Amino acid sequence: MRETRTSPLRTLLAGLAALIGLLVPGALCPGTAQAAVEPGAQATGLHISNGRLVEGNGNDFVMRGVNHAHTWYPDKLGSLADIKAQGANTVRVVLADGHRWTANSAADVADVIAQCKANRLICVLEVHDTTGYGEESAAGTLDQAADYWIGLKGVLAGQENYIVINIGNEPWGNTGPEGWTAPTIAAIQKLRNAGLQHTIMVDAPNWGQDWQQVMRTNARSVYAADTTGNLIFSIHMYSVYDTAAEVTDYLNAFGDAKLPILIGEFGGPADQWGDPDEDTMMATAQQLKLGYLAWSWSGNTDPSLDLVLNFDPAQMTSWGQRVFHGPNGIAQTAKEATVFGGGSTDTQAPTAPGTPTASAVTASSAHLAWTASSDNVGIAGYDVVRVGGGTETTVASATGTSVTVTGLTANTAYSFAVYARDAAGNRSARSATVSVTTAATPAGSCSVGYRVVGEWTGGFQGEIAVRNTGTAAVTGWKLGFSFADGQTVSSMWGGTAAQSGGSVTVTPAAYTSTIPAGGSVTVGFIGSKGAKNTAPGAFTLNGASCVNG
Repeated sequence: MRETRTSPLRTLLAGLAALIGLLVPGALCPGTAQAAVEPGAQATGLHISNGRLVEGNGNDFVMRGVNHAHTWYPDKLGSLADIKAQGANTVRVVLADGHRWTANSAADVADVIAQCKANRLICVLEVHDTTGYGEESAAGTLDQAADYWIGLKGVLAGQENYIVINIGNEPWGNTGPEGWTAPTIAAIQKLRNAGLQHTIMVDAPNWGQDWQQVMRTNARSVYAADTTGNLIFSIHMYSVYDTAAEVTDYLNAFGDAKLPILIGEFGGPADQWGDPDEDTMMATAQQLKLGYLAWSWSGNTDPSLDLVLNFDPAQMTSWGQRVFHGPNGIAQTAKEATVFGGGSTDTQAPTAPGTPTASAVTASSAHLAWTASSDNVGIAGYDVVRVGGGTETTVASATGTSVTVTGLTANTAYSFAVYARDAAGNRSARSATVSVTTAATPAGSCSVGYRVVGEWTGGFQGEIAVRNTGTAAVTGWKLGFSFADGQTVSSMWGGTAAQSGGSVTVTPAAYTSTIPAGGSVTVGFIGSKGAKNTAPGAFTLNGASCVNG
């Protein structure tokens, strides 16, 4: 149940974000970056050193995990085991301080911490009541959130190795975000004066996305306000960050300044304001060794942001597949905290997995299985790569010895191989390869419903429902059709349109990429038109004809 975090006004100004960072005096730009002050009194556990989050023993700790909406779904705490099973090393847990939602009691928070530890997960605890303060009338203040944390001091003390305190979620909206700085500093100092020594996390204003650069501009002064130096900044990346340049500019500015940062929330599915560039977010986080925490495990009002449906890991969505098993995903990159035994001095790589075998090959997927590797400590997981042209691309990860690779193109030859890895990050030699040729999409296995939702002079809104009438899921589809009257698609949600003359090709968004057998997906668009607006007469899916209607 994720709160609305975006504004149409933001989209109009989002393209100015990097420019604003350059124009505001003191902004975090590579030319003006200065090293952050070292901590004066380090926490006994997780703390900041030289701009990085490290454990009590000094080892780097890079968060790789997800958000879990505990305060709204208190009976789903068992999800922590499922999150861990997918390879995560961290979970950010939604709590409430009683201002907007019923407060999570000290006993409940103690149980959350215990369950995180039992599942070998570092726990980021956050108060959600502050979301959108200044714009959201029901939101609480950072000062109220700080009082909540101080009231939990008896539960939190002694847990510095295992938890991070995220004072308040997205604690300012888009109205007057410059007001964020002073209350943030005051809340940090209030927690320190109360004796809390944990690493503190602070979220950005602008519903967490900082598109007006307030956190970026004031980060040094906010960091300096923490007498311990154990403070980490959290940027939330959704549709404001829909280009690679916006993502890399923001994250590199903090890295160049040696100020600690992570992506505390991010999404991939497109919304009505844009399509987040999650590939660059995850790749840049991996390159810079920064943490990321995807939103969110399950239970969203809009299920497009659910990593799994109905809190069931067997119902993993395309967004979940991307986060856990895609390139730079959690299963591939997460390392367990050393406080739980991860990151040991183990240097011995696993043996190579057996040659994979392919079965259940469809037009868009193939099931691969292989013989297990062996290791002196234990296998943490396997990475499946597509091999071709002297290069390889990670396409899936698994904790067991089989996986279904999706998103393939019909009637196409592929070559796959497998690597094994252990908990210390050692990687095996590559297995031998297996060749797979996907099936052709059978004609008549799809139907398309096209309708005009509304029209006005020079323009219209259209909707296309694509139904899979076959017996197997279709993933990574491509829809084709043609306009006869010069219509053009100007914007689209649920997919991306490419147009040449009257011919239009639609590829899916992350959350519409799989059409289950007997299921359907819908894309909508805004188009321009002349005097006539004739509907397309024929549609193809992955090159095969569909029934029209």
